Amino acid sequence: MHGKNLSRGDHFFNGYLEIFYMIKRIIGLSILLTIGGILLLSFTTKERLDFSSYSTAGLDLYYIAPNFNEIEDEGVIVSPELGKSYIGFKEAVAFKESRGDYGVVNQFGYLGKYQFGKGTLDLIGIKNVNRNEFLNNPALQEKAFYAYLSRNKWVLRRDIKWFVGKRMNGIEITESGILAAAHLGGPNSVKRYLRSGGVEGFADAFGTTIRYYMKRFGGYDTSFVVANRKAKASL
Repeated sequence: MHGKNLSRGDHFFNGYLEIFYMIKRIIGLSILLTIGGILLLSFTTKERLDFSSYSTAGLDLYYIAPNFNEIEDEGVIVSPELGKSYIGFKEAVAFKESRGDYGVVNQFGYLGKYQFGKGTLDLIGIKNVNRNEFLNNPALQEKAFYAYLSRNKWVLRRDIKWFVGKRMNGIEITESGILAAAHLGGPNSVKRYLRSGGVEGFADAFGTTIRYYMKRFGGYDTSFVVANRKAKASL
């Protein structure tokens, strides 16, 4: 009933008054939120860690996740009694390559206990060899493995001198790791990996990496292997 007695001016005045109080409440709430935020920030900054004393010097800043095959093989131990000897090294590599089977041929045509390709066999003097003859000749396969190691050790002699003892991508570089990786991907792939600081990698058809071979076969005594640029394996 009272509203009917109000003039048009009174209505406008009441409307402006309501807007004024609404704006006042919004401004007051904004001020409270701002003050609360400042107080919260002042408390949290007091509890922040001082990172000036922390350093990443000497840490490995890259991590390469292993693929499924690498994880699956991680815990495999072949012949603990052979330890870290040369024989232990070559048998460990053979187990990873073929489970130590002289007669195996994989789906890509790689042959024998150490899974040689035709190009590699040609390189170390086993040319035009009959596949079955090679598979049925364990002594020749052992000579081939040593000859390829010997040649790779010569090709990678400077890299062995420069990088052994250093850490790269979370692992310590060793001579046996370098030679195993060269068996996997060839010496030039290992050169690129080492000289790029582990950035330029290599993976075989199964996804196995140079880093994995360096880790898996690191720390063996391969001093038995003599570097020889012209190493050959005779029939």
